[in-house]
Amino acid sequence: MKIHWLSVAALVALSACSSVPLEEPAPGDGAGAPLSLEQPLSVPPLSALPETPVRPLHGRYTAVSWGSVPGWADDDLGHVWKALLNDCRGLMRPVSGSLALPARAAPRAWQPVCRAAVQSGLGPQAGGLAVRQFLQEQLRPWRLDDASGQAAAGTVTGYYEPLIRASRVRQGAYQWPLYATPDDLLTIDLGAVYPELAGKRVRGKLEGRRVVPYDTRAQIAADPDRQPAVIVWADDPVEAFFLQIQGSGRAILPDGGVLRLAYADHNGRPYASIGQWLARQGEMPLARTSMQNIKAWARAHPDRVTELLNVNPAMVFFREEPIVDPELGPRGAYGVPLMPQRSIAVDPAYVPLGTPVFLDVGPQGGAAPLRRLVFAQDTGAAIKGAARADFYWGTGEAAGARAGRMKQSGRMWLLWPARAGAPSAR
Repeated sequence: MKIHWLSVAALVALSACSSVPLEEPAPGDGAGAPLSLEQPLSVPPLSALPETPVRPLHGRYTAVSWGSVPGWADDDLGHVWKALLNDCRGLMRPVSGSLALPARAAPRAWQPVCRAAVQSGLGPQAGGLAVRQFLQEQLRPWRLDDASGQAAAGTVTGYYEPLIRASRVRQGAYQWPLYATPDDLLTIDLGAVYPELAGKRVRGKLEGRRVVPYDTRAQIAADPDRQPAVIVWADDPVEAFFLQIQGSGRAILPDGGVLRLAYADHNGRPYASIGQWLARQGEMPLARTSMQNIKAWARAHPDRVTELLNVNPAMVFFREEPIVDPELGPRGAYGVPLMPQRSIAVDPAYVPLGTPVFLDVGPQGGAAPLRRLVFAQDTGAAIKGAARADFYWGTGEAAGARAGRMKQSGRMWLLWPARAGAPSAR
């Protein structure tokens, strides 16, 4: 989203991949009971965690020592404990058995680790040395390998949570709507009938007794009678568009209040690149169609903005959520709020959701390698393959700039319960 969200690097590269979750469930959809971040972590007894069906993983995994994980000893783990406790909240959450839920780490395998975390006495601000000692006692690193038995290498891109200015009332500069889910939008879960299509969904609407494709972006904009309820009105159409591409964002209201626009659904239409359209129109070379250049073109051609945006028939719908913890981002596919620079989107066919991962990302532009403990808490339509990841940078313009520059090769080590054997999924 990405799960549901197209990475910024993928966006500016203008790949043909979808930017909205055409096949995957919405964040937290089918993942079980809502998470409470205010209450202490509750770890049920092992007997209370049912043994759910096994999901085969596509990866190869080799157990290694901590000393062979590059950069492990240098990572500052001072803010990791909070992320680990939130991850345990997801791991210990009851499951609904939904066929559409991506492969997740087995709760029974993680129960002893999460129980030990509760009993450790460590708090959310635990120091890095104590956290490292706990992790090394409880977990074991498994290198994600390719078919030849060597460490798999995959592309690591970045994504972020946009920050826009908006109003609950249409007024002045606030003229660009961000919609709630339409009442007549149908979502058909094909996996509920055909298990081989688990995770495959189609969207549409009823016309008489037939289900037909839902309205495009242009059709929604052109027909006031077909427009859903508006949550907020943005002051910039392109900023609102890129918020849809990312799938979630924060809106600053005129009175200074801030709310989150969380991904709720989409119209089921395939994504079409506005950057490629600009290149085909001769407005700018394809290599220069970055997010910043697209925004600059829109400011210089206000009369053509609607034409530009309607090139993409896909439309994302939102729900309003309060911001309980400003440090945390939106919920990912795992239903757990993302932690800036500690959460990633993965392909759950190789990395079960909820798994801690040590990520080694190669340098770019003279910068040092990024070697960091992260948590697999999201997915995305463009995030496919071994060691493929999307790194969550956080909220706002600076995070967006860093995400836009990120496109490097990376490797992964899954950090798995020491007494649970090789990584597995349920």
